[in-house]
Amino acid sequence: MANWSEGYISDIDYTYGYYSELSPHNIKVPFLMSGLEVPKFTTACELGFGQGVSINVHSAASDIEWYGTDFNPSQASFAKELSDISGSHAHIYDQSFSEFCNRDDLPDFDFIGLHGIWSWVSNENREVIVDFIRRKLKVGGVLYISYNTLPGWAAASPIRHMLTEHDHMYGSRGKGIGKRVEDSIKFTQELLDFSQPLVQQVPSIPQRLKNISEQNPNYLAHEYFNRDWQPMYFSEMAGWLSPTKTSFACSASFLEDYSPCNYTNEQSEFLKKIDDPMFAQSIKDYMHNKQFRRDYWVKGARKISSAKLEMTWYQLRFMLITNYQDIKYEINGPVGNVSLHKDIYKQIVDLLSDYKIHKVADLKQELPEDFKQTWLFESLAILHSQGAIVLVQDDDVINEVKEKCDKLNAYVMQQSLVSPELTVLVSPLTGTALSFGRFPLIFLHAYIQGKKKQADWVDYAWQALKKNNQLLLKDGNTLQEEKDNIEELNSMVDSFEKYTLPVAKRLKIVE
Repeated sequence: MANWSEGYISDIDYTYGYYSELSPHNIKVPFLMSGLEVPKFTTACELGFGQGVSINVHSAASDIEWYGTDFNPSQASFAKELSDISGSHAHIYDQSFSEFCNRDDLPDFDFIGLHGIWSWVSNENREVIVDFIRRKLKVGGVLYISYNTLPGWAAASPIRHMLTEHDHMYGSRGKGIGKRVEDSIKFTQELLDFSQPLVQQVPSIPQRLKNISEQNPNYLAHEYFNRDWQPMYFSEMAGWLSPTKTSFACSASFLEDYSPCNYTNEQSEFLKKIDDPMFAQSIKDYMHNKQFRRDYWVKGARKISSAKLEMTWYQLRFMLITNYQDIKYEINGPVGNVSLHKDIYKQIVDLLSDYKIHKVADLKQELPEDFKQTWLFESLAILHSQGAIVLVQDDDVINEVKEKCDKLNAYVMQQSLVSPELTVLVSPLTGTALSFGRFPLIFLHAYIQGKKKQADWVDYAWQALKKNNQLLLKDGNTLQEEKDNIEELNSMVDSFEKYTLPVAKRLKIVE
């Protein structure tokens, strides 16, 4: 009988990551900028949800009915606990892909999402997933899939191979995966000292391994130590997905499709010679030596008419969350820093600087008559991709999900008193989550307990640390004295009050 984990690391918990690309709400901007119809979403599914942070955020903060599975029962149990706490009633399972994808009680889906998992499953499981997408993704439905990409991973594949080979040969199951990761990295570092032909051919390998050694061991275990691992060229992914009748739509981030910050003039001219849009994706991956793709695919993609494009844009609502004075009118992309037309962008930012919700149609009315519509749409798309502004849900959805979001956030803030692992809070305004550090979470927890002064927030955090026999680190050193810990907390609380608390209020995370 096959092991239930099917070669995937199961004896150490996956990290508590959150991925906004898995939110159907975030599809609107990149789809509109690609000239595509934006579907209506009522049902969604996440395959391989890890700890279930994303599926729970998106279930609690939307009116979409969510389903998902992760083969690891401890992770599925935690995900189910989050669902019970929020009251979102997400359908959480701990089944393998084969078991889940062949259930006869699942609805058809408007959205199916897989973050990363495609690269770490066997070809047999890929066939199961492809068949599931073929059968269960509705016509017009969207597939989100992210995966390790070639040619970017070609240079680093020898590292991954040796880490897994060493662990296979010498990794004692009694050591625990953390120690096995450490031993394999140390061995591979020593091996590189005697592998000069390899290092000469791929000079980046030693630095790559050094960077790996500094990452979270839990993440490394799942990223590098699974039995199955296969980065792919874009054309190979297209071949796998061919039976699903989906076609490539766009990147999950508009900035990855925005030519001025991604390609030099010479590269852009070269790309203009490529007639086939699918082949162009492969060319772009070579230009960037792409290591990871985050893509949307559509089953029956339809171009949107110019009239409907305008109407859809004008119905969207945005809100500024970044401090008005801190906005930088530039994009940092593969070709370096690209300056934006400040005279264009500042007019829009000025209108948003009251930190209130603004409908795009209203913004257009307030701008000068000669302000082009294309400038408005592109500027909003870029500001949104940078995180300066957020896309706001309809009021009826916000009202419907507010209580569920509050319950989930209260739990996360409570957990921050003892653990730094869960760090995201969900906004009913956006239907997505924002990451916070542990101590901003503790300060926020103090705030919702009615404590409104900096001194009270600092004391609340310090009492939580003392209760758990924990001390702060500064510059890699543990602060042993109480006064030093309190001084460090005081240095954090100014930034919290100036930046974090206002953002949390704007997003209706706290009142």
